[in-house]
Amino acid sequence: MIKLEDIYKIYQMGDTEVRALDGISLEIHQQEMAAIIGQSGSGKSTCMNIIGCLDVPTRGKYYLNGVDVSTLNDDQQAEFRNKTLGFIFQQYNLIPKLNVIENVELPLIYKGISEELRREKALEALKRVGLDQKTGNMPSQLSGGQQQRVSIARALAGDPSIILADEPTGALDSKTGREVLEFLQQVNAEGNTVILITHDMGVAEKAKRIIRVSDGRIIEDSGQPAKRRKETRGEISMAGGGRW
Repeated sequence: MIKLEDIYKIYQMGDTEVRALDGISLEIHQQEMAAIIGQSGSGKSTCMNIIGCLDVPTRGKYYLNGVDVSTLNDDQQAEFRNKTLGFIFQQYNLIPKLNVIENVELPLIYKGISEELRREKALEALKRVGLDQKTGNMPSQLSGGQQQRVSIARALAGDPSIILADEPTGALDSKTGREVLEFLQQVNAEGNTVILITHDMGVAEKAKRIIRVSDGRIIEDSGQPAKRRKETRGEISMAGGGRW
């Protein structure tokens, strides 16, 4: 489903070359729940941006569902991203002036889905997260946990095969954070591939596979046999097909 081949992301800052990603190779298969973990500056967010088709590598190949993303132009990448990926962010990214169901419908508008079908899909997604009774509420009328569940519903409404969750519990208290992670485990059990991006090992441990990134390289992959992990520090190609 996701295949990175020798991916580099290099920035030039004056006379200094910064390698945000330094030769990463990685495979994530359908219905896996994987966590990419690293501290600030490790390269994990850049990795997420590449996987999410929000950025392009300096060099290397990225295949998503067998398609070489680097061959697509910006419009084609955006269309492919909208069809394949759902995003969940730390700060929810809800539109304050839109009510709950309108926020969930928003990405469906960009897909050109009819108003009637949009409403149907948004309501179904809100039912999945237990907020179908809050459709008319504004984001400011919801708790942090409820707002994050709305953002999960928004990600699910377009029926993506892959959910990318960037620090999904970072703005939540521990109890609410656990509830959100349990829901993401449930989403994975229902067939979605879920990728957590985090600096928190407590969050990462909710996934069946942990991929640790440092200085733009993969230094550990719990889905990879120990001997092979040691041999391929920074250049790991792994196919771990965990199912819930």
